Amino acid sequence: MDNEPLPTTRRVRFVELNARALRALADGDLAAGSAEAGIALDEHFVGDRARWIFGYRAKQLAEDPSAAPWLARAAVSEPDGVVIGDAGFHGPPDETGTVEVGFTVAPGHRRRGYARAMLRALLTRAAAEPGVRTVRARARADNEASLATIAGFGFTRVGEQGNEQDGLVLVFELPATAIRPD
Repeated sequence: MDNEPLPTTRRVRFVELNARALRALADGDLAAGSAEAGIALDEHFVGDRARWIFGYRAKQLAEDPSAAPWLARAAVSEPDGVVIGDAGFHGPPDETGTVEVGFTVAPGHRRRGYARAMLRALLTRAAAEPGVRTVRARARADNEASLATIAGFGFTRVGEQGNEQDGLVLVFELPATAIRPD
């Protein structure tokens, strides 16, 4: 057993990825995406997974510009200013008041408490919105780190989904009234 100290609570801030940044990243143009975001993004933002997601979000934003406050953001560690991943909602609240969170920590920053910091910030944002009643999260059944992060906030498993690409995905929900302020 090692004697490493436990990490301190991480803090993150989010930087909007506007439509031009999303389109540039979806096209694999890291320099243009960084310029549009106003921060230095890393290769995580132009990997295959990110390019697909950012292309999808750019299309979503083109179809509904009012969704912008809910979509993809770069996650920046504070106070050092290092970009550590991306996070956001899958869109504005639906007709039942449900929003779904999504977050990814870049590989070089995993296992340091950043996923927890991103999810905490997303939940705080959701709880502050009067129209949000429920927050949904999904994680692959084999993603132990994400499952542990979700469980740490009191989410309840409500279902599962599966497909050839993602395998078994577990679905969790948390009532907005159960979100504890930061």
